[in-house]
Amino acid sequence: MICIKTDIPKKICEIDDELKAIYHSKNSVCIWLFKSRLDRNKFMDETIGMQKKEREGYYLLNYKF
Repeated sequence: MICIKTDIPKKICEIDDELKAIYHSKNSVCIWLFKSRLDRNKFMDETIGMQKKEREGYYLLNYKF
C-alpha cells in the first residue's frame, strides 16, 4: 500500500465511500462524487480506459449536480 499524506476536507470525508470514485495520475488525485452507488458504478464501468480529461468531460456531461 502507498499512502500520500494530504488534507482532505472534512465535508468530503463524511460522504459515504460508496458515493465516491477516486482516481489518480502521476500529478493529481480526483474524487468524483455521485448521488447513488448505482451512478458511481455506472461511471466506473463506462469510463474504463479513459484519460483524466476524458473522464472529467464525461462526468460533467452526465453527473454534475
